[in-house]
This record gives sequence, structure tokens and C-alpha cells, in this order.
Amino acid sequence: MMKMTRGYSDEVVRPYPVGTIGNFDGHHLGHHALLKRVVERARRAQGTAVVLTFDPHPVKILAPHVDLRFLTSWDEKRARFEQAGIDEVISLEFTQAFASLSPEMFAEQVLCKGLGLKEIFVGQHFAFGHKRVGQIDDLTALGERFGFIVHPTPPVMINGGVVSSTSIRQLIVAGHVDQAAVLLGRHYALRGVVSPGEGRGRTLGCPTANLRLPPDLVAPADGIYASVVTVDQERYDSVAYIGTRPTFAILDGGERGLEVSILDGIHELYGRTLTVQFIDRIRGDAQFESAEALRRQITADVDSARGILRRYHETIGGR
Repeated sequence: MMKMTRGYSDEVVRPYPVGTIGNFDGHHLGHHALLKRVVERARRAQGTAVVLTFDPHPVKILAPHVDLRFLTSWDEKRARFEQAGIDEVISLEFTQAFASLSPEMFAEQVLCKGLGLKEIFVGQHFAFGHKRVGQIDDLTALGERFGFIVHPTPPVMINGGVVSSTSIRQLIVAGHVDQAAVLLGRHYALRGVVSPGEGRGRTLGCPTANLRLPPDLVAPADGIYASVVTVDQERYDSVAYIGTRPTFAILDGGERGLEVSILDGIHELYGRTLTVQFIDRIRGDAQFESAEALRRQITADVDSARGILRRYHETIGGR
């Protein structure tokens, strides 16, 4: 079982620690490649695969005015570290004092004395220390001085671009969830507990489950999506809506939310936890002149979702 450690102690002895450093938001394909190298090297050396991460995210301390939303919750991130084969995740509190450490102090106090790393895998453009002045060549030189080997790791490239958490956030916010899935290696998902709604979806012939959007996670652009919902490990084809329900804004108050309608069958979902995977965007949000016009559009959206999901299942079934 993977070990979770808050802080570090130079008294802890780990068998030949092989590590990496980062926030790993999204656990995208670039992260997968890096973690795989760490785990493979640790296994060959009969050592310990270690991840050093930070809480809170450095941006929250260094640029608190930035409204940074995440791609993964801490619980999901922890589960994905374990799936990758990591033996221990060490979380350090990120403070202004920590941020002021020079590259030399960071290498000596944290990597050498604190973690006792023997080898470290980081991206070729890794930056560290106060104001990120330390570069990969500096880390390599400090490793020779303090007794650890540095392995610069090339980025994962897809469609001519570097796979990064930033690019994935941008795609999701723009509604391009299908393109984000290529970089993530899976479809982006949100998780929440179903709460009672106004019941308006049922009157429109499309009963919906209502979920609050997690305030600290990235939400796709407003609109209609073909989606797959997981409830108690059972998966269902569905249509998801994100938006403020502009057709009924006067009645609903314009609060942004997530609504999901399972395409086949009637399901009692109040109080249950749903995971909603966004497969592809069907259209943006829109205001309709009447409930009847909205009802007609919903029928068209459901037809579009069925076509998208049929192709999706054919694709994953053929792998």
C-alpha cells in the first residue's frame, strides 16, 4: 500500500529512494511517462519510488490573485499515484519561507538531507529555488555535489505540442473536452452528489440529476455534452448540461450548475454520488423563446449524443 507522508525527516531511512517533483495536476500522459520511469528505476534498484509534491499549490501562495482551478482533486491524485506504482508521496507545506530557499539550499536540505534521494527524474525545463532561478544544469551540478543523479526527461509531445496541465485546462474551459481527452489519456470527469432540483427536466421529457460544480475544479464551457455517468460502478450513456439555464434564468436565479440525464431507463439518483465523464461537446448554451422550442432542441441533442456515444463505444471496444 502506498504511504502518504506530510513533511519529511532526515531520520527516515528509505531503501534507495528514486523520486520526482511536481504537483501532477491532471495526471496526464506526460505525468504517466515520468512516473513510469521513476517506478521502473526504483524496481530495478530494489528501491523506493517517491513523489515530492506541495500543498497548497505554489500558485496559491506566490500569486493568490490568480483563480487557479484544478483538474484533479487530492483524493483522485492520490489514487492515481498508487495506480502508477508509487511507494510514497511526500507532501510539503508550501510557504513564502519555503519559496525563498535558494537552489543550493533546496537541493541540500530537501532533496539530500530531507528525502535522501539517490536519483531524481524531472522535466528538461524543470526550474526550482527562489524565483525559479535554478535550471536543470544547476540541479545536475548540485546532484554531483550532494550525491544524487539527475535524469532530465523529455516532454511528451502530441500533435506538435507539449502535453501540459495548462494546455488541458485551456481546452476544457473552451469546451474542447474531446481534445483534452487525447492529452489526459482519459475523458475529463467531475464528481458530485445529486441534489434535488426544480423538476423542470421531467416536464420537458428529459429528467435530470442536479450536481453542484466543485468550486476548486475546472468546469467545461457552458453547453451540452455527450457523457457517460458512473453510479456505483455501473456506467450509463447520458447527456450533460453545464450552464445557468438562460431560458428559465428569472425563475432559477442564473446559478451555474451541472445537470445530467441518463438516456435509457428511469433511475432514482437523489443523494447518490455520480461521476460524469465528458465525451464530446454537442453545442453551446442558448436561450429559447419557449419551453416547447427547448423541448424540440433537447430531442435533437439526445439524438446527437446517441450518435457520439455509439462511435465512442465502437472506438473503445475496438482497442
